[in-house]
Amino acid sequence: MSELQIDQPVPDFQTAATGGSDVSLSGLRGQWVVLFFYPRANTPGCTLEGQDFRDLHNEFHQQGAVILGASRDKVRTQENFKAKHEFPYTLLADPEESLCEQFGVMKDKNMYGKKVRGIERSTFLIDPDGVLRKEWRKVQVKGHAQEVLETLKSLA
Repeated sequence: MSELQIDQPVPDFQTAATGGSDVSLSGLRGQWVVLFFYPRANTPGCTLEGQDFRDLHNEFHQQGAVILGASRDKVRTQENFKAKHEFPYTLLADPEESLCEQFGVMKDKNMYGKKVRGIERSTFLIDPDGVLRKEWRKVQVKGHAQEVLETLKSLA
């Protein structure tokens, strides 16, 4: 599979989501899409990142954007994570890692001296026509959601 490129269309995807339905990129045409990948629900950094996107949700919405969070967690875990932190946006469940692979976020990491494969915290900004406009890799949580919002405002 070829790597995603800025200013190129993102191949369509469909994946299980909170709320009991699947989400597809083609079903979101006409809206900006903020797709952020996080390593694991209910961990400190992922919770903070989710809360930051939650707190800015109305501003993203005003710019015509939908926010999607994605991890390898199962739908039930995502549902609990969403409810616990009152996230107003959809979370995607990707336990088979197909969406993670499409966006190239699976990386080898060292954790406590062991090599593990996991999600590299990353965010993608996709325009209303399904074209990738910006990507952030190796995201640091603090201030990230605000940076994504500022970028969206400059492009929208």
